[in-house]
Amino acid sequence: MADGVAFCPKCGAPAGPVVTGMPAPVSGPAVTPAASGLAENVAGLLCYALGWLTGLIFLLIDKRPFVRFHAAQSIVIFGALTILRIILTFFFLGGYSFGLFWLWSMLSLLVTLAFFVAWILLMVMAYQGKWFEVPIAAGLAKSIAGSPKI
Repeated sequence: MADGVAFCPKCGAPAGPVVTGMPAPVSGPAVTPAASGLAENVAGLLCYALGWLTGLIFLLIDKRPFVRFHAAQSIVIFGALTILRIILTFFFLGGYSFGLFWLWSMLSLLVTLAFFVAWILLMVMAYQGKWFEVPIAAGLAKSIAGSPKI
């Protein structure tokens, strides 16, 4: 074979060690994944993905303070909104016959809207790596997670 040929023209086998002029890739800033392999900001976002359920899962499996705080805050906020929705349903369940259905539907709509807005806002803030604290829920979340005050 001629010099500079990397592969055999008949069978395609390599002719020897292949040397390219490409430099080795340069790695960027190191991201510290946990044992789960997730970056801290992605794990923080996932704490809110399914409301209090994923918050509970991440609170139990992840030991990083940032993730534990967001997991606990997810449990507090979405747990409270879920309980509020259940209370509204049982409180107004008998109200259908008294014409209170419109009141129940308006309150239920407000709770659903609050749930959706909190869900989007908290996921974005966690993904950006911010310790976004919801005023009342953050104090409870810090006590649950045992995270340091920021």
